[in-house]
Amino acid sequence: MKPAIQCVFLIFICLSFEAFAQVDEDAIRQLFDKELREGQSYPWLVDLSTKIGHRLSGSPGAARAVEWAKRELDNVADSVWLQPVMVPQWVRGQKEEARIKKSKLEFNVCALGGSVGTGPGGITAEVVEVKTFEELKELGGNRIRGKIVFFNRPMDASRIHTFSAYGGAVDQRGSGPSEAARYGAVGVIVRSMGLNDEDYPHTGGLRYDPALPKIPAIAISTRHAEVLSKSLKNDSDLQFYFETHCETLPDVRSFNVIAELKGSEYSDEIIVVSAHLDSWDLGQGAHDDGAGVVHSMEVLRLFKMMGIKPKRTIRAVLFMNEENGLRGGMEYARYVEMKKEKHIAAIESDRGGFTPRGFSMSASNDVRNQIKSWRPLLEPYGLTDFNQEGGGADIGPLAPLGIPLIGFLPDSQRYFDYHHTSTDTIDKVSKRELELGSASIAALVYLIDQHGLD
Repeated sequence: MKPAIQCVFLIFICLSFEAFAQVDEDAIRQLFDKELREGQSYPWLVDLSTKIGHRLSGSPGAARAVEWAKRELDNVADSVWLQPVMVPQWVRGQKEEARIKKSKLEFNVCALGGSVGTGPGGITAEVVEVKTFEELKELGGNRIRGKIVFFNRPMDASRIHTFSAYGGAVDQRGSGPSEAARYGAVGVIVRSMGLNDEDYPHTGGLRYDPALPKIPAIAISTRHAEVLSKSLKNDSDLQFYFETHCETLPDVRSFNVIAELKGSEYSDEIIVVSAHLDSWDLGQGAHDDGAGVVHSMEVLRLFKMMGIKPKRTIRAVLFMNEENGLRGGMEYARYVEMKKEKHIAAIESDRGGFTPRGFSMSASNDVRNQIKSWRPLLEPYGLTDFNQEGGGADIGPLAPLGIPLIGFLPDSQRYFDYHHTSTDTIDKVSKRELELGSASIAALVYLIDQHGLD
């Protein structure tokens, strides 16, 4: 190629790139403008949180949430269907009780999800406080047998990334009951997974080892964990009583709710936006994960409302049973593999409705670099963090299929104030922050749809 022709060719390429970049910039600006002026995210979340409320898998609330989501998505998607999935049915029963025997002090506790109940009469025993499984092992059966184990390891407040602090403490909730049962404990108390001094407990799922006895387990509020610890220092032989009435009933049929806009050019290539429709039973599930649900629904609504004809198929998946089983995510992955569907990306929103910061990724270096190359288009909207690992729990089962996984990253500093508690209610959600999240995810979906992923 002659130098003059080569120069003209390079100029043409540069101008074309700038023209495409301008089109993308304008489209993203319009997505944010439309959402912030005419968004449906917040009204939807008000309905889901207040008219339906908590929606634990297998509950009447979960069934109503499925009906609500399908009805609303029928108005904005090309097609909507329900994917059956069998889910566990754990019920809390009447309110939990806990106190030191011969004391009037009542402790704020709640049963951990999936726990067996104590039944009428409760459990009364001495308490052994530990912070690690290693400490539990050192004490052994002679010191643990017949007692209640109190796991009192706090989340590490020095960690800036609060999900990292959560990860460093949550094993005592998930595996603690079985580890205590290994040494003959009759019950377990777990310090709530929260960073602040709080009066309310945080529930969450546990995982029983099938080879060990199932013993009752409760979470205690962080403030009352400190009270109990101090009481044990004053009287190591104190008798602690707690009573729960939870039980696990037979599995029931529920559904993932799936809706899509069909692609106009590459309809076999699917971009998933997702969240989990179920929640724990203490609050309204507004942040966890009502925010993610309306984020995902709003992506479809924005595209439809703005007349954007996606090149690729955009599919919203509202999973059932993330909180206590992950069966919805596993069933969807099984379906994708069986149908040999081509997913080019799966995005999940399950970190609340707070101010957007960026996206995490579990993907190849090529995909990571391509998404990072869009940073100049997304940075004006506060989306600057693209370096964290991870996608999300429900889309995790898609990883073995080689599908790039992307997690929406909002600011996480307040998330664990509400996570799995009675305080996860609509009044804790900022309308504007929620809407910024919907627009942020829609912007990323737009870029992936227009340009594909390597």
